[in-house]
Amino acid sequence: MAKMSENLNRRDFVILMTKGILTVSGLLGLGGIIRFFSYYKKEYPTNEINLGPADQYPVGSKTILNQVPAILYHTEGSFKALSLTCTHLGCTVEESEEAFHCPCHGSGFNADGNVLNGPANQPLRTLKVELISDGTLVLFKK
Repeated sequence: MAKMSENLNRRDFVILMTKGILTVSGLLGLGGIIRFFSYYKKEYPTNEINLGPADQYPVGSKTILNQVPAILYHTEGSFKALSLTCTHLGCTVEESEEAFHCPCHGSGFNADGNVLNGPANQPLRTLKVELISDGTLVLFKK
């Protein structure tokens, strides 16, 4: 084996490398923490969305509205919309077998939007849907 320099012995080299690796690891972890706490929820520019003619949504249907994101239910005589934005940190939940699952942190919601498991502790928001006089549906996000 090659002989190390007189000024830096093997023990000092190992200590130096260990400190270097720990410093880099700490900085990477700090960057992740800063990114986590600087998360912001998406704000959508409009509060009203024209969903088109009501007759394009048959009774008993459920339609995913990707531009909102929301799901529109047409029951006998009424329309109901449920936001698909997770109440934990704002990720878009995905539909799975009569329920919704957040792919980011694992929150679960039933078909009515109630929390099945956390970390979310509030149900999905119900959005107002209005049928205007010309037969058009309008969704209000706030």
